[in-house]
Order: sequence, then C-alpha cells, then structure tokens
Amino acid sequence: MDLPNHRHRRGFLTETGMGMTGLAISSLLAQEASAGNGAREPHLPPKAKTVIWIFFIGGLSHLESFDPKPALNEYAGKSIDETPFADDVLDPDKINEILLDPAKQKREVYKKIMPLQTGYRPYGESGLLVSDWFPQLGSCADDLCLVRGMWTIDNNHGAQLTYHTGRKITEGAFPTVGSWVSYGLGTANKNLPEFVVLGHPSADCCGAAWTHGSAYLGPRHAGVQLKVDPQAPLSFVSPADEQLTPQEQLDNFGLLGKLNRIAGIEYPDDPQLQARIKSYELAYEMQTAVPQVMKLDQETAETQKRYGIDRKESKDFGQKCLAARRLTEQGVRFIQVFHGYRGNAGAWDSHRDIKKNHSRLAKEVDQPIAGLIQDLKQRGLLEETLVVIGSEFGRTPGAEYRDKNVAGTGRDHHPHGFSVALAGGGVRGGIAHGATDELGFHAAEDRHYVTDLHATVLHQLGLDSARLEVPGRKRLERDIGTVMHKILS
Repeated sequence: MDLPNHRHRRGFLTETGMGMTGLAISSLLAQEASAGNGAREPHLPPKAKTVIWIFFIGGLSHLESFDPKPALNEYAGKSIDETPFADDVLDPDKINEILLDPAKQKREVYKKIMPLQTGYRPYGESGLLVSDWFPQLGSCADDLCLVRGMWTIDNNHGAQLTYHTGRKITEGAFPTVGSWVSYGLGTANKNLPEFVVLGHPSADCCGAAWTHGSAYLGPRHAGVQLKVDPQAPLSFVSPADEQLTPQEQLDNFGLLGKLNRIAGIEYPDDPQLQARIKSYELAYEMQTAVPQVMKLDQETAETQKRYGIDRKESKDFGQKCLAARRLTEQGVRFIQVFHGYRGNAGAWDSHRDIKKNHSRLAKEVDQPIAGLIQDLKQRGLLEETLVVIGSEFGRTPGAEYRDKNVAGTGRDHHPHGFSVALAGGGVRGGIAHGATDELGFHAAEDRHYVTDLHATVLHQLGLDSARLEVPGRKRLERDIGTVMHKILS
C-alpha cells in the first residue's frame, strides 16, 4: 500500500498499532487491561491485600514496649558483669558477629543496668506482656503477634534504611519492601498509587527518600508522599490553570495521552519516560480520588475519637492512621506511615530522658494504632490487612553515660535484639515469637534479620521474595530473607 510522503512509517505504526513495537505495546496494554488496571498475578494464594507499615523514627525501646525484662529491675544499678548472664551477654564475638564492620561499628557497651522506666502487665486472654506506656495497644493483645527476636547490622541510624531495604546505608539505594510490593503486584486502583507514604520519612542522615524508594526497580514503584489535607494532599493533584473546566482539562489530557503514546513507541525502553507518563496520568486521576480519601470529616465523631483525633497529643498521628484505613479501603497495596521526624536521627532516639521522651511519644501513637486495629477488625478488614509496627533497632539494657558527670537517664542504640509487632493479614494473634536473653541484649530464640520480616510480609501478599528478581540484578540471600512461618495462621 502506498502512503503519502508526509506519512512517516513510525507515525503509521503508532496510529495503527502495527509492527513489532506496536504489537508489543498492544499486547502489554491487553495484559494490563485483562489483569484489572495493571494488577499482576501473585505467586501464591494471598492472605492479605494491603500492608500498613508503621515506622517509629529513631529507635523504640523494646524493653519499655513489647519485651519487658524483670531482670532489669532485679539487677538495677549493677554492672552486667555482676549478673549471672555476663559471660553470654558480653561475649565479644557474639557482640561483633552481626555487625558488617565491627571495627567501625562497635560502640561502647554500657554495663550499668537501667531499670524499666515504666511498669508492664499481661493483657487479654493471651496474657502478652506489654508496657504501661502502650495500654491501648495492650488492649489489642489477642490480635497482636510480638516478634521479639529481631536483629540488624547497623548500630547507627543508617539502620532506618537497613530496616526498609536490608542493606547498609553505605551501599546506597536498594528497593524497599514497599517498592517490591508495587513491582510484584501492580495496582488495584488506577486512581491511586500502589505505594503511599504518610508522614515525613527519615532525614538525610538516615536514608531520606531512599527509605521509600525503588532504586533499580524504577521510579514508578517508589512510594508517593501524601499529606492528610483534602485541600492540598499532593502538589500536582490540582490543575496548574485553575480556570480550566474539568472537560477542558480532560480534552488536554486526551491530547497529552496521544503524544505520550507516540513518545512511548519512539522510546519504549526508557523507564524515566514511562514513569513520567504514568505520573501525569495518575496525577489526573488523583485530583478527585486523593482529596476524597483525605476528607476525614466524613467519618463519625465516634470513629475519629477511636483514633485519638479528639486529643491534641494524638490528633496528628491519629489522622494519618485513619487516612491509612481509608486508603486500605480504596485498594492501595502498601501504606507506609512514619512517626517521629525532626530533621535528625528521629524523636524516638532517647539517649537521655527516655522516660520523659518515650512516655510523651507513646501518648501520640498508642491510641491511634490501637484504634486502627480495632476499626479494621470491626469493619471486617483486619483479616486482609497486615499492620506492622517497628523501628530501626531497640535500646540498650544499660544506662548511657556519655557525659560521666551526668546521671544516665537514656538508652543507646541497640541492633542486637529488638521487637516488632504485627496484627491481621493472616498472622496469628495473641502470641510472642522469639525471645531476647534475660537482659534483653541479644536475640536468642527464633532470631530474625529484618529481611525475614520483608519476606513474611511479601508472602502474606502472595509474593515469593526469592522470585522477585530483575535481570542483571543479583540479590543476596540476606536480601531475600526467610518467611517466619511460625507466626502465620
């Protein structure tokens, strides 16, 4: 067939969808449509649809939250050397074995034992021990799984990045657990991102945007930061020209769509271009969807109170947790909720005055998280929503004495043993899995590196971490992790 000279062959292929490139794109579009707005088939039958990943920036004390140790009160004021546990706890090989570079990573072991700074008691039929700083979470004990044998490889706040990628901060950016979820499953709602971030992430010292980034998976799988503000939830969710009518804007996007498709055929392998095209299309859809999700005043006063929105100290985080539930209902796959940003290592980093700092911070998060779990359960969503609560590491059993003239009132960083809490999503409730030693120093039973948590989360969503491979990007065994089958129902 003869074509007019001005009809370029590539333009013809673009318009007709013919040729190898056109056929490939047509096939991809057909696959995407048949999968339901870009959703992909999981590797395994999923037990959960959504993950709400709550992260406390700076290092929550496991000892005054989910792993109280009576021995700290019994031996308070004594040196670890004076306890029956000294040989095991202070074994230098044991202390150094988890750190990738002990010569640089080793910190002073503070030996003078600090007593627990709050009380604790058993909760629920399960009798799980939870500290008095978290009474509302304690009331959810029979839905909680406390994983008490966690450990990590960095004893400084680069561990915030390690918690999300499994790698040390000196190795740079690697895909985060949320980006693997986006990559593995795709979207369940074309109007919203697969991976949403609520709250300000870590500071520059500790990973910053890398803590919700996607690295070599490409920018389309990175977390999208949203604000809990229906008037301005995201900078690009309103048209640049506010004089445009919705129909005029739709017509403009129709033209842009045609241009984007032409560019996509011209440069089919450019991930930055594909991500930009996706962001424009998603931005248009989000103009309506995101502000609607953030209209928390649509919730009843009773629901808002459940999240602590009626109280000054818990209002801000309560709003984020309520927004997370609303995003869950809209099919968002992974919702990452940060607490404790302050431009440095994080608010939970309590080297001094841990009693004052942690008790205040706990009041900000305890009611909102408990309200989230209770609300999900009441709505029949907890079974398909996995809530994960954690921090980059724990705090030391010994009091920190950096200034020898000041009494130790805080606890130092502690990567050797700490806790995370989970609820819902096919995880057994009312159990404690794993354990630290008598002083809460080393992970001693059912020890789990942070990527075991990743592997477990992915497994519950129907993804096999070992099968999430990208050609040319070899993952280490440590990156892949091991599923914690003992905690699964």
